[in-house]
Amino acid sequence: MNIDMEHYLDSSEYIDWKHTLVVVKAAELAEGCDSEEAVAKRCFEFVRDAIKHSWDYRMNPVICKASDVLYTAPVIVMPRVICWLRANPIPAGLCYQRLTIENDGPPYCLHGLNAVYLEQPWLVSH
Repeated sequence: MNIDMEHYLDSSEYIDWKHTLVVVKAAELAEGCDSEEAVAKRCFEFVRDAIKHSWDYRMNPVICKASDVLYTAPVIVMPRVICWLRANPIPAGLCYQRLTIENDGPPYCLHGLNAVYLEQPWLVSH
């Protein structure tokens, strides 16, 4: 299978890794790391520990752009860690699961996951 990895490094409206604040934070996160795996781990830990997830904290508004997280209230659903990975430049993508809220049928919600491509196959985290 031939996958175009450039697609997983793209910047977009929401995965705006070319934004100055994101580039600076990404460089800070990568500082002193000796491997892509170490950078990915540090990016994941930054998002896990420093950015509140809107659902977990029952907070509004939901912020979707990574750059907005760095200068507004720390609440985000997507793109989570992808922005900082791509800025480093480590290929990363979005994955989704449809989950039931009541564990037995509707209503449903989408749960987002991040996939990262290192020297080994794709790894998925949430």
